[in-house]
Amino acid sequence: MGNNSIILEQITNNLDQYSKADRRIGEIILERPHEVVNMSIGKFSNIAGVSDPSIVRFCRSLGIEGFREFKLRLVKELAVGTYYVHREVSPDDSASEYINKIGRSTINVLSNVVNKLDHKQVELAVTALSNVDWIEFWGFGASAVVAADAYHKFFRLGVPCAHYSDSHMQSMSASVMTRRSAVVVISHTGRSRELIENVQIARESGAVVIGITTPDSPLAQQCSQVVAVDLDEDTNVYTPMNSRFSHLLVLDILVVGVSLQYGQQLTDRLKRMKRGLTSKKNRETGDR
Repeated sequence: MGNNSIILEQITNNLDQYSKADRRIGEIILERPHEVVNMSIGKFSNIAGVSDPSIVRFCRSLGIEGFREFKLRLVKELAVGTYYVHREVSPDDSASEYINKIGRSTINVLSNVVNKLDHKQVELAVTALSNVDWIEFWGFGASAVVAADAYHKFFRLGVPCAHYSDSHMQSMSASVMTRRSAVVVISHTGRSRELIENVQIARESGAVVIGITTPDSPLAQQCSQVVAVDLDEDTNVYTPMNSRFSHLLVLDILVVGVSLQYGQQLTDRLKRMKRGLTSKKNRETGDR
């Protein structure tokens, strides 16, 4: 298999020497490597008929610390110079194929997010956001884009707000918050140390912190409230897509919920804003 397939070559060479459980693990990896890189450890262990610790021990026998690192290494081998941007797409897909794959995948993911959303969590978040004087949206990387989009939506409601993707700005702002402040912190993995530290500062200042993140993540454990979004997307391997779409969806739901809380007052405000925007349009060219 050459130098580009060290892991697969190592498994192939040792397959006959493995225990029954390890041989089963190795055979699945060799038969379905592109599927394995998309699996959670729980799904893989179920398919192989072994325990999660057995998968970890197998990875360590290859000189790899755990299953996550194993998938990262395997992706690099399989890619052979191809940048993996989406788990459903193969390097040789035609435009028609990757259009359909991405479209179907996104629709299915968003449908599952809606079905799994805890309505009570959403209601609590809407109530909290409707009863504060200041809201901030925090996120790093791809989540920073989501935070900026949320700021734009809530700004239109007339709510004083801001968005920060810089850790130092988050920290400084967190230190001067009050009980009339709220932070919506967005992170798929919920494992960013700096984000977690800034959340702790915000809570010590009295702010309500609402996490949009994976349930039971380190970040979720530090938040006042959590709107959990549970997705099987390894953003250490793939460019964040489904997680980003899902977080945008959740924030759309929250902004609509807050809008309904404001009632007629918001309707009048949006009408005035619409009139102001209309006056900016170029009537001669018909810009819309």
